[in-house]
This record gives sequence, C-alpha cells and structure tokens, in this order.
Amino acid sequence: MNALSTEVKSETASAVHRQWFAVYTCSCQEKRVALHLVTREIEYFLPLSRNQRRWKNGCTMICEQPLFPGYLFVKILRSDRLRVLELPGVHSIVGTGREPIPLATLEIETLRQGIDLLNAEPCSYLNVGEKARVTGGPLKGMTGIIVRKKNGLRLVLSLDLIMKSVSVDVDALDLEAVGPSASAYSHMSISQASRVSSSVVDPGFC
Repeated sequence: MNALSTEVKSETASAVHRQWFAVYTCSCQEKRVALHLVTREIEYFLPLSRNQRRWKNGCTMICEQPLFPGYLFVKILRSDRLRVLELPGVHSIVGTGREPIPLATLEIETLRQGIDLLNAEPCSYLNVGEKARVTGGPLKGMTGIIVRKKNGLRLVLSLDLIMKSVSVDVDALDLEAVGPSASAYSHMSISQASRVSSSVVDPGFC
C-alpha cells in the first residue's frame, strides 16, 4: 500500500468519526466565531434568518440574524474540542458536566441542506403539541410540531439539546402525523402548540 492510499484512508476514517456539537457563544458573537472557524479550517454551520428592515431615512436592507441566537454548530473529533474552546467569543460546548454531547447528524445535515430553501425564522422553544413528520421537500424525514400562522401552517423544528426552535412554512400535503395525535391530525383537527417549561441542559463544560 503506497503512502497516498494510506493518507486518503486516514482522512476518510477521521471524517467518519467527526460529530456535530453545539457551540455556545458569548452574546452576539456567532458571526465572529464563524470567521475564526474559517481561519482554523474547522467545519461549521451557522443557520441565518434573512429579514428586510426599513431604516428611519426610508432605506431598506436585508439583515441576517442567527436562527439559533447564541449558538452555532461545529463538526469535529472529540479530541479537537480545545481548538474550538480557545477561540475568542466561544463560551463553551454544550454538554453535561465535562462531557460534550453530540447532536443527531441527520438533524443537522438535513437543516444544512434545506434551511435556505424555506422561510425560516426564530421561534420560542416548544415541546408539546400536534407532531408531524415531513414527507416531502428539503426537510423530508424531520419531525416537528404543527402551529398555525395567519392562514397557513408552519412546522416548529426543535433541537432539544440547546432548547432552541425555528419554524418553517409547510404544506399540509407534505406532512404525516406521528405519535398518539395521528388520528386527530388525519381529520385536520390541528390545535396550536402550547408552551411548557422544561429543565435546561447544562450549556457547557470546563
């Protein structure tokens, strides 16, 4: 086996073992941390919400704000976490005690591929209500909570580990009910999800 083949296999093995972790940043430092991650050549994901704002002088512009304020995501080996923790603007990596907790790869990868194609916006964290699975479109396979907004439907997608949610436009035809609410949803008896309190996961580790 030549040296090139060995190097390629080594890189492939490393890629397989990298996992997604949530990075908790200092206030309003998400974009600054992202720039440092680019410099360090660390793979990251910072989903943004794009909104049009009108200033007092009448000018309008598109502003980008983090979909999950205070958080972004990195794909690293556990052994590389210190490379992230030492960056300016990073507070911690989400976990319990001293142990970082990886996020579900499917959730993050699906969000990466589909979030820019939808009208996504920040949303209060929810964990009860009518649950449904997306059966078509860029977020196919993801599960969320159905809520009404004006004359349409939106699906609230929650990342439980960081207690954050976003809502996206959905078509009722692209949803199927999951859990005990399946019968009610099949008759389009959709109620707005209620907000409940929940215990908070330790946002970081030393």
